[in-house]
Amino acid sequence: MIPWVKIDTARIPGTDAELRLMRRGAEFSIMLGTNELMNSRLSGSEAALATLAAKKIEKVAKPHVLIGGLGMGFTVRAALGVLGIKAQVVVAELVPAVVAWARGPMAEIFGDSLIDPRVSVLETDVTEVIRSRARTFDAILLDVDNGPEGLTRKANDALYNSAGLKAAHAALHPGGVLAVWSSGPNPPFAKRLRGAGFDVNEVAIRATGRGGGARHVIWIATRE
Repeated sequence: MIPWVKIDTARIPGTDAELRLMRRGAEFSIMLGTNELMNSRLSGSEAALATLAAKKIEKVAKPHVLIGGLGMGFTVRAALGVLGIKAQVVVAELVPAVVAWARGPMAEIFGDSLIDPRVSVLETDVTEVIRSRARTFDAILLDVDNGPEGLTRKANDALYNSAGLKAAHAALHPGGVLAVWSSGPNPPFAKRLRGAGFDVNEVAIRATGRGGGARHVIWIATRE
């Protein structure tokens, strides 16, 4: 079997935690300690985050979409595939090295997505983008950390607590959608979404998107 090789490491801002970019042949993995945060073979649920949200805003002529977390680009590529040519897609990524990996060792995975004229990438905390842009977005897609149960950075809780969800609600146009990826179910989070003024649908998605792999959860929360 081909062994894993460490390509690079990156410190997560505001923490002592370190991400590791690993490669085995054509396969990539991003690790935090013993936890695999993402793998280039498992894109189904991250792509569904975009396609499910896009379905909710398909009647919007010029959709303005915010993606929190660049990762391996599965969500942004899926969004570009289903949104029209007049869409604007803003990607907020906290760890600058992740953007560098996307344009360097993982460039083949990303293809032309980051040079698509519809896309802009901000090296910043998505929380700050949400808080600074009232009634700006038609959809906000969050694939940050492990979902509402934080793993990589305690400050990410601010995205998923009641105040963070109310900020996301305020950043959306009426009828806009907040789509949230999670590694598993979280009933208290669903309750918080409803408390923040969202109509909530919880969808179970396989990691591979083809009926296999771990079962992840995506919340599709529509601003009422």
